[in-house]
Amino acid sequence: MMNKTTLTLLGSLSASALFAAEQTIDLSVPTMNCPVCPITVRKALEKVPGVSNVAVDFAFRCATVAFEDTVATSARLTRATAEAGYPSALNGDAR
Repeated sequence: MMNKTTLTLLGSLSASALFAAEQTIDLSVPTMNCPVCPITVRKALEKVPGVSNVAVDFAFRCATVAFEDTVATSARLTRATAEAGYPSALNGDAR
């Protein structure tokens, strides 16, 4: 038999899962200027909690990031790239 604390915890976890949504955004990363840069950008983005997938395109100097919106934000993603030495900006709307 579950105690009241366990039931409350399970209820709150279920509620947050119901409101969570995966979003995908495109970030412009114009300062990527060598073939190694995308690796650094990808690793920085993958370290952000809530990120589920990262694809970096060196030719177009952009990164596509899928993330859970209740855990990560576009501001946190752009901060992660900037802290890695590659400032980025949101490129279009979240999907």
